[in-house]
Amino acid sequence: MNIVFFGSDDFAAVHLEALFGSKHKVCACVTQPDKARGRGMEVSASPIKEAALRKGIPVFQPSDLKENTFLKELKAFEADLFVVIAYGRFLPAEVLAIPRTFAINVHSSLLPKYRGAAPINWAIINGERETGISIMRVTAKMDAGDILAQKKLKILKADTAASVRARMMGIGPKLLLKTIDSIKKGTYTFTVQDDQKTTLAPKLTKELGQIQWNKQAMALHNLARGLLPWPGAYTFYQGKLLKILETEVVSSSFLAYSPGEVAGVDKKGFTVATADQGLLVKAVHLEASKPMSAYQFMMGHQLKPGFKFL
Repeated sequence: MNIVFFGSDDFAAVHLEALFGSKHKVCACVTQPDKARGRGMEVSASPIKEAALRKGIPVFQPSDLKENTFLKELKAFEADLFVVIAYGRFLPAEVLAIPRTFAINVHSSLLPKYRGAAPINWAIINGERETGISIMRVTAKMDAGDILAQKKLKILKADTAASVRARMMGIGPKLLLKTIDSIKKGTYTFTVQDDQKTTLAPKLTKELGQIQWNKQAMALHNLARGLLPWPGAYTFYQGKLLKILETEVVSSSFLAYSPGEVAGVDKKGFTVATADQGLLVKAVHLEASKPMSAYQFMMGHQLKPGFKFL
């Protein structure tokens, strides 16, 4: 099939590379305009643009998806299918009407659960034990199109948003190619989403990461796992932001301590009292420093029981 690919990040790029290695033809790629990235905030191209240019494939970076010249250029490819993955913008009706069949999207949840920008993160934050990938038809309503394929994925106890995302990048491309083959053969079927079972996965904010120590330990553990690598769960130590990189729930009562108070220290790290149990902090990243084990942090700052994080 002749395909126009819409995407922007590395998650989208692994799917694009799979299409390059398939019997299908990627006619063009549409991605976000170049922007400042990284600590140096240097302007750079998206992974999709870089991959397309290596293959000599036309790249479009429209600021206006309804612009007439862009729409004419898009129509000229006579694409059978549009594939949309982590593009970052809604496709207007004018674009969705162009392919011979329709447009499909690879979404990182078991729809209709976790519609939105951060499905992996919210699944972990909410303590889900299972997530997955859905491939659906793109419609005007966010992540609400009919489903063509799904594959489940277990969330392991040690998983973070980063590790789940990495595993999805392994299974997503195979499911995408299988789905496209079914579209080409005409053997696909649609499953209508049950809107009443919808849950949302809104965009992450830095403020979401601030730890409220009066919450339950498991909720804070899931928050820390779900917000890696960004924005990260954090508290404050002597006025500096302290990111909490790795945690473990300690199944003991710490009623003698108030939430946020350090209740114990050992070589594993430091344990902080919460609303119910203890949260063992095993790795941290202090502002203007480097990531380190909690033990290293304790030794360098003489952190002792009784200190209270706010």
